[in-house]
Amino acid sequence: VQLQASGGGLVQAGDSLRLSCAASGRTSSVYSMGWFRQAPGKEREFVAALRWSGGNTYYADSVKGRFTISRDNAKNTFYLQMNSLKPEDTAVYYCALREAQVIITRIREASSYDYWGQGTLVTVSS
Repeated sequence: VQLQASGGGLVQAGDSLRLSCAASGRTSSVYSMGWFRQAPGKEREFVAALRWSGGNTYYADSVKGRFTISRDNAKNTFYLQMNSLKPEDTAVYYCALREAQVIITRIREASSYDYWGQGTLVTVSS
């Protein structure tokens, strides 16, 4: 499985961006997908996740109400719609995938995912 993340860029506070993650080589119809981010000098952190079963979504408290994770199965593509961006959202954003159902208690852990995209940089200026 290969993941290709795109859509990052330089925006101003309050602006919106939509990140995309194109998945190729996926063989299972059951999956869990997540977005993580890593700011300079900080550890990678969970942003959002989506489970195949029921399409349930999960968000970090810091982005809840501003970010939306979604999928387009026909295009094998996942999205992260980011609204009302803040300077503290500045980071490299990574998409990740596991071709299985990740249990809810581990949905926010990077170690739960097997495949990772290369990352796309989002910079939010104040």
